[in-house]
Amino acid sequence: MAIAKDRDQKGGFVRPSSIAASIHEQIYQRIMSLEIPPGARIPIDGLARELNVSQTPVREALTRLEREGLVRKAHLIGYSASPQLTHKEFDDLYRFRLMLEPESARQACLKLTPDTLARIESAAADMEKGEQPVDRNSRYSRFARADAHFHDEILKVADNKFVRQALNDQHIHLHIFRLMFHSRVTQEALEEHERLLAAFRAGDADGAFQAMHDHIERSRDRLAAAFE
Repeated sequence: MAIAKDRDQKGGFVRPSSIAASIHEQIYQRIMSLEIPPGARIPIDGLARELNVSQTPVREALTRLEREGLVRKAHLIGYSASPQLTHKEFDDLYRFRLMLEPESARQACLKLTPDTLARIESAAADMEKGEQPVDRNSRYSRFARADAHFHDEILKVADNKFVRQALNDQHIHLHIFRLMFHSRVTQEALEEHERLLAAFRAGDADGAFQAMHDHIERSRDRLAAAFE
């Protein structure tokens, strides 16, 4: 099995990342692309044989995925992929986002410094220009993670730890991207993020509120097709 490699902070020495991290990434991609369907059992022994590793890194990866809300563990049954959001949960989640994220964008805009704006812009750029994924599955799953990072950077600047924790605890972006495996979801999100960045660059707090509000509503409309 090929093990992912990372460069150190100086860009020189290349070292193998942990086997558990590599296994986590592979299972994560399968869940996000629906290769492992919602509710499907995830047998540890079967995955270990398929990935040619011991059961220990598979258990470690599944434990991490459980914390991320993507798998569940049941007594005497084992692990399974978390069920898909119901239509009501989906609607409730987007109402929740609309209550918190537009105002967070406004507050972030009011508190921006050149350094924090650069950090948000870097997170946005990473969604489009980061390390090239090897296939469509990894590209989509990587985008979901990068999207979550972009939104979290805005929450960091808004600087309300309760709002940030409430949103992060729901693992929102992982669950909504799992609803529909489609390139339209990513391309339109990039365009909406650019309108939000334009408001940040202009110091337009009301514009940032509206751009985030529109982005969340359009995201809801795109993904609602999963329930048709």
